Formats: sequence, C-alpha cells, structure tokens
Amino acid sequence: MKEQNKDISRAYLVFIVTCLGALMVAVKLFMVQWAEAPEWKEMADNFVTEYRSIDAVRGNILSDDGSLLATSVPLYDIRIDMAAEGLKKDLYKKGIDSLCLQLAELFKESGRSAADYKKGLNEARKEGNRYYLIKRGVKYHQIQVAKNFPIFREGRNRGGVIYEKENKRIYPFGELAKRTIGYAMDGVSPVGLEGAYADKLSGVNGKRLERRLVGGQWMPIRDGNEIEPQDGYDLVSTIDINIQDVAESALMRQLQEAGAHHGCAILMEVKTGHIKAIANLTYDDKSQTYVERYNYAVGEATEPGSTFKLPALLAVMEEGLVKITDSVRTGDGKRKYFDRVMHDSNDKGYGKITVKRAFEVSSNVGVSSVIYDGFRKDPQRFIDRLHTMGLGRTLGIDIKGEGVPVLKNTKDKSWSGVTLPWMSIGYETMMTPLQILSFYNAVANDGVMVRPLFISEIRDEGEVIWSAEPVVLNPAIASKQNLSLCREMLEGVVTQGTASNLKNTQYNIAGKTGTAQIANRELGGYGNKGERSYLASFCGYFPAEAPEYSIIVMVTAPSNHVYYGNLVAGPVFKEIADKVFAKRFDLQRVEQDNSKYEASRIPISKDGRQGDLNMVFSELGIMMHSADPDADWVRTETKENRIDALAQMVKESQVPNVKGMPLVDALYILENQGLLVKMNGKGIVKNQSLLPGTPIRKGMNISLELAL
Repeated sequence: MKEQNKDISRAYLVFIVTCLGALMVAVKLFMVQWAEAPEWKEMADNFVTEYRSIDAVRGNILSDDGSLLATSVPLYDIRIDMAAEGLKKDLYKKGIDSLCLQLAELFKESGRSAADYKKGLNEARKEGNRYYLIKRGVKYHQIQVAKNFPIFREGRNRGGVIYEKENKRIYPFGELAKRTIGYAMDGVSPVGLEGAYADKLSGVNGKRLERRLVGGQWMPIRDGNEIEPQDGYDLVSTIDINIQDVAESALMRQLQEAGAHHGCAILMEVKTGHIKAIANLTYDDKSQTYVERYNYAVGEATEPGSTFKLPALLAVMEEGLVKITDSVRTGDGKRKYFDRVMHDSNDKGYGKITVKRAFEVSSNVGVSSVIYDGFRKDPQRFIDRLHTMGLGRTLGIDIKGEGVPVLKNTKDKSWSGVTLPWMSIGYETMMTPLQILSFYNAVANDGVMVRPLFISEIRDEGEVIWSAEPVVLNPAIASKQNLSLCREMLEGVVTQGTASNLKNTQYNIAGKTGTAQIANRELGGYGNKGERSYLASFCGYFPAEAPEYSIIVMVTAPSNHVYYGNLVAGPVFKEIADKVFAKRFDLQRVEQDNSKYEASRIPISKDGRQGDLNMVFSELGIMMHSADPDADWVRTETKENRIDALAQMVKESQVPNVKGMPLVDALYILENQGLLVKMNGKGIVKNQSLLPGTPIRKGMNISLELAL
C-alpha cells in the first residue's frame, strides 16, 4: 500500500512539474509573441542580409586639351569590426596605443587626440561593435598611409579594418563654364553636359552582399558573388579652358564697367560648330559680384534687335527684290508706319543712301523701308523665306533648356500692320544668342548651317569609342552670290560702319552691332519698374577673308547710359578674338615684303629634347631660358626676344603628353613606354588618342594625328 501511495505521489509530482513547465512555456511564448515581439523583430531585422548596390565611378568631363572640368574624387570612411576573428587580445593590446597616436597625427584637423581615439575604440570593443566608425571623408592618399598603421596593416580579416569608398563630384575650374558643364547632385536633376550625357557618365552599378547590423548600418560580406561596377565613360568637351577664362574675364570686366544685369559670350568654330568658350554671368545681390547662375546663351530667347537685319536683308535679296547697291531714302531718320514712327539713332537721318550703307550704319528706317516696300503686299513670303534659311526652329543641341524661337506668322492674332517693319529690325521676334550665332556662323561657312557641338569625343579608359562629326542643319541657307554680298556688308560694318572701333591692323573682323530696347522685367535694381532697358550685342566672325571662328556677345540692361552694341559688347568680342588670334600662329598673316621683317625676329620652336634644342638655338645665337636645365624633354614658348623651355614630365607607366613634338621625338618617348604607335599625316603631333596620364597596359595602342 505504501509503495502504491509513493507511486501515486510521484505521478502527481511529475504531473505538477509538467504542468508548471507547460505553463512556463506558454508564458514565455506569450512574452515572445506579444510583450517581447518588437525587440525580437528588431533583432531579426538587424541581421538581414541582402545584395546592395555598389556605385560606379562617374566619368570625367574634360576640356579639349584633357584638363579636368568635372571629376569624381574618392572619399572613404574608415571603420573597424571589433569582433573580427583575427583581432585577438594580444594583437589589439600590442597595437592600440601606436594606432591611436598615428590616427591623431594623420587627422590633425579633426581635433581628436590619441586618448580620444583610444577611448572610443575600447568602448567599441567592449560592446562588440562590428562597424565602428573611426573617420569619415578620408582622402585616398590618407588611406594609403593608414594601411600601414598597427592593427590596420593586418587587413580586413585579422585587423578588422573596413574602408568604404564614396565618390564626390568636384569641378576644378570652379565658375568657368559652370552652367554648361552642369552639375550632378543627389536629389537634383543634372543640367548642362552632366545632364545631357548622364547615361554615358553614370556607368553601371555593381552589387555585393551586405548584412544590416544593430542601428541600421550595413556591413559588406565577402561571398565571392560580387558584381564589380562599370565606371562611366569620359567626355572630351569642345571647350578650350584658356579661351574660356579669357571670355569670362572679358565679359566680367565689361559687365562691371557697364553696370549691367547679365550677359553672355560664345565662341564657335566655323566649320565644325565646336563651342570653344561659353560664358554666362549674372549680377548677384548677395555677393555683389557676377556668377554663373543661368545659361543665357542657350536658354534666353529675346528680341535680337539689329543683329536680325542680316537675315532680313538676305531674305529680300534671295527673293530678288533688291540689290545692295540700290538706293533707299532715309530722310531725316523717321518713317511713319500706320500709327507708329520708326526712328534712326542718328536724329538728322542719312538722306538717300545705298542698301549696303544702310546696313553698315544700322539705319532702322533704311532697312525697314527695304523690307516693307518689298513684302508689304505678301508679308508671308518674307516669313517663309526666313524659315527656308533655317530660322524659327530650335537647333536641337544636346544640352537641355534651349529657348524656343518665335518667328511670327501672318495668321497669328498678334500680327498687325506694323509687325513687318518692326520685325525687320529685330522686334516682335525672339531668338537665343546661340541661335543668332548659328545663323551668322552659316554666313561665314559659305551657307552651311551646322549644329553647335559641346562634345568632341567619348572615351572608355582613354580609348576613343565615339567621335563627333559636324551636323549639318541646312546645307545652303542662301545662294553663294548673296552670301558673298552679305559678307561684304558685314566687313563694311567694321571698316566704315557702326563697329569701326573694332578695326585693327592684325586681322579683319566682320560682324553686326545690335542695340535693342527691351521691356524691363524687374531686373533687380537696374531701372525702375516699367522703364525700358537695352540689350547691347555684337555678332560676327574672323578672320573676315577666311573665317575660322564666330562670336556673339550680348549684354543685358547696362545702367551707365552707354548701351550701344559697339561700345558695350564690341570690346568683349575683340578681346576674345585677339587672344584666339595670338594663340593661332597659322592665322597670322606673313608680310610679303621681307624688308619689313625685324632682324631679331624669334622663330617658332617645336617641343622636344632639351639638349638638341639648346644646340640649335646656340648656333642661331638665340637665347633659350630653361626652367629646369636637368629636364630631358621640354615644351617651348616663343617670347619677344627668347625661347622659354618648360620641363615636360615623362612618368613611368603613364601616357605622356607628346602634342607639339616632332614625330621622331614622340615615337622615341611613346615606344620606350611600351606603347604601339599608329600615325596619320606628317609634321608635328597635333592630337593623341590617349589622354596624358592614362595608365599604360601591356599591348596598348596610341594613335597620333600629325599636321604641318
């Protein structure tokens, strides 16, 4: 009986213990599922792994000589995994003091002492922090130094050190061509070239496995399945950074002197349409200086004023209604059209003059009379001819934001009896500076209108994968004969017309002044609301007899009471043209009379080996000044009474710059660097396919373009 009672007692005990255990499990399940659910959910989330994107390096934007206009600079975060398998107590204890001292020395600007670093690292070690941040925004050269520090030199597995790279976009030339180069920032639509070629610059992002830790941070995990990012392509722009600097400086000075609100200047190659310089400056009230805030050259459509007289007269000439030798009566400088009176800037008028002379002196009465008398019975004929010449439509440039031109049609509600005469002198129509320049460029280019281009090449790791070709928008805007007469009139404007102040003895300029009244659109401090202001412009090309470059300069709202195009915009045109002409020796005319040569004239020198150049100039009795007498290779600059030699660095395993060198020297340098050289043409090296500084890989080819 006693045994039976013992068995029953044991059974009850087991039952009770089992029930208590079940109750505890139920309570724990309740706690886990309800009371502790948020905590466990957070822990689960903290250990999620997923494949995350690795940003590709955005491609560079370069000037025409390879200078960096926009580039991505790598910045790094240094972190450490305190639970790394190799980071044992003895390794940590032995190296921590030296590590902290060297961190404090390397990052002096942070103000953190060695003790501060040690305190932070010790606390992170106690907590088992697997992603402790040591320093943000570390530069590449600092990373190279840090890799040799105690603990860090053990690498990722033993030392636990983690280097995370982030690319920051920088613009080495600051404000120069800022709105044309554009910008690329997170959360903001890119503009300029950054926006137009975003797909080429962006590259393709890669992927890697990462684990999310406590605090929401992500730590990379090496699983062997990483997909490396493909970096973006490089863009070689058409911009000549030296001329860009000249254009912006000249425009800045003139805007300051005129007290103008804003202005722009564009330099374009006649044959190719390459934009070599494009400056846009606006007065900023806060900084009280001029900044690149908006691309007026591309986006601002305004009434062009007298620069429109060229297409107007070309249209009437193409219709066979007038010759430039025909006479036109300007009287006392006034003509009434219905209820409005047209005025010339010359209050006394010009009397009876030729059409050519009316253009040269920019007579509003003379030009409007020719257009009105020729087309008043059929004004649509005038509009149709302008369209035929390529006006009234956008240029289709790559950069976003091109202003839409306005070329009125006779069916428009706003068309009136005075529209035709006022349109002939550049009112009641709208064009951007770039659109006006493209028309003048076509006149200089024997009638071929080409699209303005901002990019000449696209490169992948130095190799050219795309080259721009001129894009013809209109193969013939007018007949050869009338274009020749237009060029004659444009030259007359400078030799004996409104722009005679631009005439010089070195080279000939052809162009047209413009002075338009514009409605003051509350141009912050530049005139009272409701007043009318002025737009001063000059558009033309040079050298007049064999055009190579076209330029337009527009200055809006000058406030010092000087507003004529020849005085406000003309000087900017001439300064840019002078600098380009001085740079292009092949444009400079050679006097045929040998007696006019000075005996001390210094010849133009090619770049090359310094010893050879020294010997030649010594024999010729010409002084050669060297910045580095020990340099093997030099680049030369011809001065008034000597030759200056600048050291040409040739770095191992990097593509050298051989532009300006004779072929024999270029071949010697390139082949010694292990490059396979291809060449086209003869003379000196004008272009090379690989950018200077490009890392050299085995079997890499380089193409040289030679010219006399």
